[in-house]
Amino acid sequence: METAEGAEPTALTEEQREIRRTLRELLDQHTGPPAARPATPAPEGYDPALWARMSGELGLARLALPEEYGGAGRGTPELALACEEAGRALAASPLLATSVLTAPLVAALGTPAQRAALLPRIADGGLTCALAAPGGSLAHALGLTGDNTTGAWAGDGRAGGIQARPAPEGAPGSWLLYGEAEQVLDGHSAGLLLVAAHTGGFARSRTLLYLVRAEEAGPGLVRTRHPGLDPTRSPATVQLRDVPAELLGEDPADPADITRALAAAGRTAAVLLAAEATGAARGALERALGHVTTREHSGRAAGTLHGARHRLADLHVQVEAARSLTYCAAREPGPGPESGPLALAQALEALRAAAGEAVPPHDTDRYGRRAAADELLFGPAGRLRARAAERTGLLGEAAA
Repeated sequence: METAEGAEPTALTEEQREIRRTLRELLDQHTGPPAARPATPAPEGYDPALWARMSGELGLARLALPEEYGGAGRGTPELALACEEAGRALAASPLLATSVLTAPLVAALGTPAQRAALLPRIADGGLTCALAAPGGSLAHALGLTGDNTTGAWAGDGRAGGIQARPAPEGAPGSWLLYGEAEQVLDGHSAGLLLVAAHTGGFARSRTLLYLVRAEEAGPGLVRTRHPGLDPTRSPATVQLRDVPAELLGEDPADPADITRALAAAGRTAAVLLAAEATGAARGALERALGHVTTREHSGRAAGTLHGARHRLADLHVQVEAARSLTYCAAREPGPGPESGPLALAQALEALRAAAGEAVPPHDTDRYGRRAAADELLFGPAGRLRARAAERTGLLGEAAA
């Protein structure tokens, strides 16, 4: 059975191999095995020194951003490699919330002034971000588990959710936000919040995106970090009480443009989340195989270990199939509406299966928690597959 250094799902360029090698060395140095890490993470939910090296020395924060804003101008395959290595180490970092979920929306929808003000700060790692959707409906907002064009994921402008109204004495484009969002990844620590909110009241409700700069928000912004299923993910509740905000993009904004951009970001995010999940699954298998090898060298329970190797071989095939599907989706010029979610569904199932074989039990808990947290936020796998089938017409009119 091959280890993580086995056959690649696609030929890598020398630059891609260097990204993987240097990031793996850095993460192995900083994180070590899951069982050796402190139980209580830093207040930020990640190690700021590690993120500074990931974003500064390795340039991960700027990897997929446009070159004109300080980015490296690379594509999804390079970022997928970074996410896979971060998943293998179960590393906590702002990479997912900032570079995968939020920065692409700022790049796609922001005005030239907004892009010039924000993207260089994101690229150098100095500004972290979070995407806040009402009701904790992030997967639906991104079009992964439901149709995000109906507005149902944001409450359709009814009571609840987040409401936006023009600031009575503010400059053009100034708004006030009132409401609450739950399950906001890195919402407690991000310097920039990208918030989905309603404007226009119930009859003319539109869901738009707004920029909230934490340092300018004032006392109306209350952010509470919650202990999540996975200690390497940091979900938070974000409460906004007449918090000043700025519309993302031109005013007036077209809600259809926003839902399309959210869906496009969701398709790419699904690929990168799949890469992260397959990396975590490979990490679990590495540790399980190492445990079996150690026991074999000690001469223990040959029959039991033979059965364990067979199970690990089957899991290896499952994980590598998910990895191949992930990189096929990553190579597409803009993942199709079904390839990213399907890759994510298979990767989540592979991670859940691999977590069951991880040893010692503390590792099983760590990998299992990552699988459960990802399914809670971005799945579950069955809904990802159902939505992909719906979009491709496989379920027919009854499913539409």
